[in-house]
Amino acid sequence: MLLGWALGLALVGTVVLLVSGGAGPTDQGQPADWVSALDIALGVLLLWVAVKEWRGRPRSDQEVTLPKWMRTVDSFTPVKALALGTALSALNPKNLLLSIAAASAIARTGTSAGAQAVALAVYVVLGALGPGAPVVLYFALKERSKHMLDGLKLWMERNNTAILAVICLLFAAKLVGDGISDLSS
Repeated sequence: MLLGWALGLALVGTVVLLVSGGAGPTDQGQPADWVSALDIALGVLLLWVAVKEWRGRPRSDQEVTLPKWMRTVDSFTPVKALALGTALSALNPKNLLLSIAAASAIARTGTSAGAQAVALAVYVVLGALGPGAPVVLYFALKERSKHMLDGLKLWMERNNTAILAVICLLFAAKLVGDGISDLSS
């Protein structure tokens, strides 16, 4: 699933970089107006996602209901896990918005294609740290990791929406701020 996650991030990022190939800075060093407008639009969408997630978070007395796929993920075949990881990172609207935002930020730097590919690789590695950390922990500690991973899983299940809301809010503030700043200068 981790490999699929990284693959999905890389696919979305690569598509955005290829599509926005001409979105480098203008002669004055400012991004094109449409890039700034895209940043604002993505920021507003991420703000909407943040609010929606925050409002939908479980309250202290509510039981967390997991989607069916999360309850059965332990029995997935490697192919099914690869497909699910790719779909979750590339097609889930929240992750898709974050990946588009990251790739558009990379594209607007105006650096060479090689430098953009390196920046995208760094984004993919950083984006895979969350899902990858438990995998590394499991392989490093084997059975000793079970108690720790069970506790982490429970905490993540309980706080997933709040975590996602904060991440989306931070990206939204950055995108909207950059877009407004670029359009006003």
